[in-house]
Amino acid sequence: MSEIRFSSNYQDLSQSSGVDAGFQFEFYCERCSDRWRTHYKPYRSGQASGWIQKGASIFGGLLGNASTVVSGMAQAGWHSARDDAFKEAIADAKAHFNRCGNCHDYVCAPCFDGAAGLCFNCAPNVQVAITRARAQGEVRSAAERADTEGESRGTRHDVRQDMQLVCPQCRAETHGAKFCPECGYKMAQQVACTACSTLLQPGTKFCTECGHRQS
Repeated sequence: MSEIRFSSNYQDLSQSSGVDAGFQFEFYCERCSDRWRTHYKPYRSGQASGWIQKGASIFGGLLGNASTVVSGMAQAGWHSARDDAFKEAIADAKAHFNRCGNCHDYVCAPCFDGAAGLCFNCAPNVQVAITRARAQGEVRSAAERADTEGESRGTRHDVRQDMQLVCPQCRAETHGAKFCPECGYKMAQQVACTACSTLLQPGTKFCTECGHRQS
């Protein structure tokens, strides 16, 4: 028997026994993972064994003995039949996949530069590379401008003000709101000392910094 040369970019979907016994193989592009599947080819010996087994489960007797014999014959011929079917599948797959001359991956036609004999991972398309680089540059530039804008906006926030982020009554998240969005509970907000502007907790009678009495 001649050698069978193949890559690892396939999945064997064949079944050796049962009424659905047959051969089928699925190949995939090692760049984009698009898949191509061979036509299903029935394995008649395995199917016959499957049907006899179904009959034996109902009637038993001679059918049970026949099922054992036929099943043994089907299993004995499976490997040879599978190799023949695999050879045919590989021959058919060659029309759908190309082998890259550099990385040796098998890729589909849209992922292969026929003129260069290379996949687009090894020989990127110039126009695609230009478009990609332009998009990446646009994103970087926009991100830098957004960062600058964010810093500008940040200066307008009062970062000294302590805020309750969870409502003490219903435990809902408040995100710094003055009132709970779930139950309406008023959140505790610090107030500034009327004399030195030190931030104080609500209800504080005297400033903890200057001692000034709060109204």
